[in-house]
Amino acid sequence: MLGIGSIAKKVFGSANDRKVKSARPLVAQINALEPQFQALSDDDLKAKTNEFRDRALKGESLDALLPEAFANCREAARRALGLWAFDTQLLGGIFLHQGNIAEMKTGEGKTLVATFPAYLNALTGKGVHIVTVNDYLARRDAEWMSKVYGALGMTTGVVVPEQGEADKKAAYACDVTYATNNELGFDYLRDNMKSELDQMYQRYHNFAIVDEVDSILIDEARTPLIISGPAQDRSEMYAAINKVIPDILPEHYTLDEKARQATFTEEGNDFLEERLTALGLLPDGQTLYDPESATLVHHVSQALRAHVLFTREKDYIVRDDQVVLIDEFTGRMMNGRRLSDGLHQAIEAKEGVGIKPENVTLASVTFQNYFRLYDKLGGMTGTAATEADEFREIYNLGVVEVPTNRPVARADEHDQVYRTAKEKFDGVVAEIKQAHAKGQPILVGTTSIEKSEFLAGLLRAEGITFNVLNARQHEQEAQIVADAGKLNAVTIATNMAGRGTDIQLGGNVEMRVLQALATDPQADPEALRARIEAEVADEKEKVKAAGGLFVLATERHESRRIDNQLRGRSGRQGDPGRSTFFLSLEDDLMRIFGSERLEKVLSGLGMKEGEAIVHPWVNKSLERAQAKVEARNFDIRKQLLKFDDVMNEQRKVVFHQRREIMESADLADVVKDMRDQVIDDLVTIHMPPKSYADQWDAEGLQADVVAHLGLDLPVVGWAAEEGVDDDVMRERLEEAADKYMGEKADAFGAETMRNVEKQILLKTIDEKWREHLLTLEHLRSVVGMRGYAQRDPLNEYKTEGFQLFEKLLDSLRTDVTKKLSQIRPMSKEEQERMIAQFRQQQAAAAAAMVAPAIAAEGARAGFDENDPATWGNLGRNDLCPCGSGKKFKHCHGRLA
Repeated sequence: MLGIGSIAKKVFGSANDRKVKSARPLVAQINALEPQFQALSDDDLKAKTNEFRDRALKGESLDALLPEAFANCREAARRALGLWAFDTQLLGGIFLHQGNIAEMKTGEGKTLVATFPAYLNALTGKGVHIVTVNDYLARRDAEWMSKVYGALGMTTGVVVPEQGEADKKAAYACDVTYATNNELGFDYLRDNMKSELDQMYQRYHNFAIVDEVDSILIDEARTPLIISGPAQDRSEMYAAINKVIPDILPEHYTLDEKARQATFTEEGNDFLEERLTALGLLPDGQTLYDPESATLVHHVSQALRAHVLFTREKDYIVRDDQVVLIDEFTGRMMNGRRLSDGLHQAIEAKEGVGIKPENVTLASVTFQNYFRLYDKLGGMTGTAATEADEFREIYNLGVVEVPTNRPVARADEHDQVYRTAKEKFDGVVAEIKQAHAKGQPILVGTTSIEKSEFLAGLLRAEGITFNVLNARQHEQEAQIVADAGKLNAVTIATNMAGRGTDIQLGGNVEMRVLQALATDPQADPEALRARIEAEVADEKEKVKAAGGLFVLATERHESRRIDNQLRGRSGRQGDPGRSTFFLSLEDDLMRIFGSERLEKVLSGLGMKEGEAIVHPWVNKSLERAQAKVEARNFDIRKQLLKFDDVMNEQRKVVFHQRREIMESADLADVVKDMRDQVIDDLVTIHMPPKSYADQWDAEGLQADVVAHLGLDLPVVGWAAEEGVDDDVMRERLEEAADKYMGEKADAFGAETMRNVEKQILLKTIDEKWREHLLTLEHLRSVVGMRGYAQRDPLNEYKTEGFQLFEKLLDSLRTDVTKKLSQIRPMSKEEQERMIAQFRQQQAAAAAAMVAPAIAAEGARAGFDENDPATWGNLGRNDLCPCGSGKKFKHCHGRLA
């Protein structure tokens, strides 16, 4: 019997159906314009872009321009790439422009879809950022799609790591800029550490289209981006503590795998105190509970986590004497990314590689708060529906499932659950052999490098040829994925999120053409392509007959979305295919989150060794476990974001203030306001309102005026005068300070003084912000303890964070005023002394360079440095042999 919700859905359609239906008339308008735009010349297409720009600048809305702009872009793509966008691709583009996430299955052409809304929104002149998950995809997509934008008269840029300043600036100045999420976030932080406006990279945060939006905005959003500088080197401490950890027994600590935490028991603390005291790391008589032991306890806790929670080949690999983290969602190496709070150093000590010093945070931002800077945001992925609530709540993004161009023909089979991992892998190998025997291409999904290499060993023993795709094969990734749809292909992949290359049945034509041209550059490209297309088409039919791509997953991930991404690799564009999951009760998800009831049911069935249970109930039970994990992870991210939002409000104020300072031509009024506020505070402290003259601290005020304002004034005498109160004192101090700074400005020159004020303001803001970030980090690490006192840690963090920010602003005013009072122009004598000193240093350096040459010349018979006749033939630019340090042409060779 159907429920009320199901009946309503049948009558009215789902909310998603209604969104798709509402966009269909726009697609019909674009299609109706097709003949008109096909009749245009190449130059006319570019002229249309200028026309649309003018109309947008005159106030016509982008929504009104959409049908014509999309039709123009569609025609440009057809001419530039030979790709004609399907109606479903136009639908995806419409939803992106509206600020939604377009959920489109693998193989539906998302790369082309992004060009439509990017072109439309770039007409405003504020630029569009297209965000990808790695540098390879950013370069590839920018190069590929630049042909479309070029045909429309628009510029395309790509931002990648280690790019030159000029190249990066030019890339951001383009109409459409492709970049990775990391590089965009880091450039935003770098921009807000610059001291001149023209040094900044990013112009506007107008519109961003995020490819693999779930991977970037959810999976990677757990870790903030941090720009850091080196701190004190404590590598010896990590190495010493690391020697203690292997002796720790299971009863010395408790392990919480769900929360990824390890904590010492009381017995463990006693053991540690004994060992650390013996090693001289803990002073005699001091316990781990003493405040002085806080740093040591922190190091020991991180060392324990490194040993029991982080596994080599799963969480990280060791390469070139470095610990390189592995992204648990994509299986990729994260070069340059390091764990914070000394955890990375603890892993380096565990692995015996070089320990790099810890860093202090100079600037940081979370992906959530970076991407919320954009006026409008859109995203694309094959799997977003399971996280629709999170996208709506955090980013205000709707999720629209775009229909596939052709119906999905993939068969998704029920999970097969075994009792042990050994039985599961035996079943996996048997299934692979059976499918391989009929030539069916197989994509095998694993959750770690360790498991992918274990399975590789089993297949090698069976004589099956295969490719392995994990962090170790990062460079060959695109080639391995492109070959995964060939007849008889077996590919073991650690994770398939954001791979960016389609698995096409029969093989990837583009990749094979590029390979063939690389082998034989003299070959005729057209003839080569025709031959390869025919070969691939023939092989594709054979693969279809064998059942299409078979996706076999060896474990369930914590997130259903990651499982769906793997499944979605099969059945692209209506191709046949099948997918199944092989699980065991020893898998991490089943062991940590699976219900005990499921285990009892399986045990009660009296399953024989090697037997699997296959039932819809098992699938439902697993989905519930995954949903619980997803909800828990969402709560963790939401809580992290609430804490970061406190800092984000302050970050916005500081960064906005920095920008205003850089944009200002004259900061004299700002500096004067700061100085007046400092004077006001000093007078209030030493001459409190409504107090009597005998309660004033005139000596203290006089000393502080010297220290803060650089003025030696008769404050004590003023305070003794009849009729002088706190207001009169303020006026006199302000007048004296203004006069002093005015004289200083005259001595420096107005322009120089303005530059000095600007640089001191920016430098002081940066110093104070760095200190503030460190203080907030320390506050964040201890504020959770307030929960034991029945106080909300978040409210405590907000309150104390606000108080710390007020202190930052107060100390900023004081420091800027003090620094400006201390600077003075050099006297003429000081300048001459400095110039003379500089010249001496230059002459000494030149003499040191010329000494070997002079010695060699001196060794020559008859050479005399005092007799130019003995010097022989010298070049005009050679150093003069007399030892002056000057070039010959400026010394003895000078023309009269």
